[in-house]
Amino acid sequence: RNLCLFKKTYVSTYHFLLSVLLTLFRTTLTTEQEGLLILITAITLFYFGLTGFRSTQCPEEIVLEGEEDLSPEERRVLERKMKKILKKEGRKGLREQGETESRTDTDGPTAAKLALDYLTCWAENRGKWKFQKTRQTWLLQHMFDSEKVSNDKFSVLLEYLEGLRGAAKDTTVQKAMALVQQSGETQDDTAVQQRALRAREVIQLLS
Repeated sequence: RNLCLFKKTYVSTYHFLLSVLLTLFRTTLTTEQEGLLILITAITLFYFGLTGFRSTQCPEEIVLEGEEDLSPEERRVLERKMKKILKKEGRKGLREQGETESRTDTDGPTAAKLALDYLTCWAENRGKWKFQKTRQTWLLQHMFDSEKVSNDKFSVLLEYLEGLRGAAKDTTVQKAMALVQQSGETQDDTAVQQRALRAREVIQLLS
């Protein structure tokens, strides 16, 4: 019985609010006004739904003021309008959410920027500089790529590599030798040849 009353109250409230919307939509509304109207509609439906659910009686018919004035055709028109508005607002919300996520991704500094700033700090402000393995790892992984590490930065990085020791040094030399070997197999690949050129400099420095 409670479920029955909840359903009737919900449907009746919905149709009443649709009749109000019919009057309002005879004039042009701004996007903000439409959004506010949808919010008010949702809150009202929720309120009446809870009120009906708490009731202990299930009347045969609940009629709200203004509902009896709606013809079946008017109700169909209003329902179509509501569906279009809700669909539009839904797309708008998803778009805004996507833009927010995009801004979140791009607002913060990237790994590349952090690593290059780390290298610059080492070169220009040694007193403030502190070793960070994560930044060094990025530099070692991408130093052969001229699109990620410019020629100017690579020159600074060569100076930085003079202090490289242990496993990091061995791994870097092995990677450089592999790039040189690869360049002999793909001589027509410009990108590979450019990486190999840097690799030879690294090998000469660390060997």
